[in-house]
Amino acid sequence: MRSHLSRSLISPLKRQTIPTRPAPPFCFSRFLSSTRKPPHSKTSTRILRAAPTIPFFGAFFSSNPSPEKATEAMSPPDQRSEAEWRAVLNPEQFRILREKGTERAGTGEYDSHYPSKGVYNCAGCNAPLYTADHKFKSGCGWPAYFDSIPGAVTRHVDSTFGMKRTEIVCSNCGGHLGHVFEGEGYPTPTDERHCVNSVSLRFTEDAGAAKDPQAKV
Repeated sequence: MRSHLSRSLISPLKRQTIPTRPAPPFCFSRFLSSTRKPPHSKTSTRILRAAPTIPFFGAFFSSNPSPEKATEAMSPPDQRSEAEWRAVLNPEQFRILREKGTERAGTGEYDSHYPSKGVYNCAGCNAPLYTADHKFKSGCGWPAYFDSIPGAVTRHVDSTFGMKRTEIVCSNCGGHLGHVFEGEGYPTPTDERHCVNSVSLRFTEDAGAAKDPQAKV
C-alpha cells in the first residue's frame, strides 16, 4: 500500500519536463558593443569646449622665445675671462660685479652722492650707465636711478632666494649692478628704481662720456 502510494506520487514528477530556452549563438560584434565605453554626454562636451586654453601646453609649440630668455641668451661684447677680471678688479669689485654680490646698505660711496652733472660708469669696463640727472633720493640705502642711458643696462630674471626679481647688468661686460623695482610710488618719470651697488660704479664729472657707450678701461 505504502509503496504503491509512493510510486503514484513520484511517477508524475518523472514525467514532467522543464522547458529550457536554447542559448543564443555567440555574436562577436554584440560582445564588442557591450564592452565599449559610453559616448561623452552633451554636457561634458560643452564643458570641454568652454574650458580655457592652458598656456603651459602652448609654450611647447611656440616658435618665438620669451623676451626674458631671448635677453639672457645675448652675450655682452666684453668677454674677458675670470682671470682677466681678477687682474683689473679688487676683491670687493669682483665679488659684486662678477659673482653677483651685494654691498651692505648705507655703506656705498655713491649712496648720498648727488652731483649736478656727470656720469656713472661701469667699474669693470668703464661703459657709461647713468647720468647725474637719473639719480634721485630713495632712502633705500643704495644709489637709486629712475632710468639709464639707452642700451647701457640689460635686464634679466633673477629667481634666487625663492622670489622673482629683475637683475640689471652692464650691457657691455655683463657686470652685476643690482636690481630694478617698479611701481613703488616714487615721484619719478618712470616709476622705477634702479637699485645699484656703489662698488659697481665709477663716477666721472665728464658729461661727454655718456656719448661713448663702448668706452673701455
